[in-house]
Amino acid sequence: MTLVLGGARSGKSRYAQQLAARASKVTFFATAEASDDEMRRKIERHRQDRPASWKTVEVRVDLDSALREHAADSEILLVDCLTLYAANIMSHERENKELMGKRVERLCETLRTLSTSVVLVSNEVGSGVIPSFPTGVLFRDILGELNQKVAQIADNVLIMFAGLPLALKGKAEVQA
Repeated sequence: MTLVLGGARSGKSRYAQQLAARASKVTFFATAEASDDEMRRKIERHRQDRPASWKTVEVRVDLDSALREHAADSEILLVDCLTLYAANIMSHERENKELMGKRVERLCETLRTLSTSVVLVSNEVGSGVIPSFPTGVLFRDILGELNQKVAQIADNVLIMFAGLPLALKGKAEVQA
């Protein structure tokens, strides 16, 4: 399992796709929702960047179930991204910390039990400014906790800077 962290436009999705491209049977888990024109353009750009042969599964909150469902017929599962997944569960669970925490635990338990290779993409939020609104603080906290829990169980944890991977745990497998 590899967790690829980074800031906006750091190259994390591109790098994760390079890792996944080693396999012939890839399932891509898209957590984004086309909520506005900017997001629609970003989703379309990401679609064009990945091979047409990859299976795409759109999933908002039941990521653990979707990973289990598609693991057997895939060589690599690519999740892009945990950042939007955190926002989705925050909205779905109406900011209930206990319910969000249970979803995070279910996801981590699923990741621990999968025998299929997994690559996950997420934004690093710990280096940014402190959000000025309670909802922003909650989002930063839930994503930060999710990133930490996934990093603990991942074999490789990388952070992207200017399109270049830096291994925090394990190794960087290919150059971006």
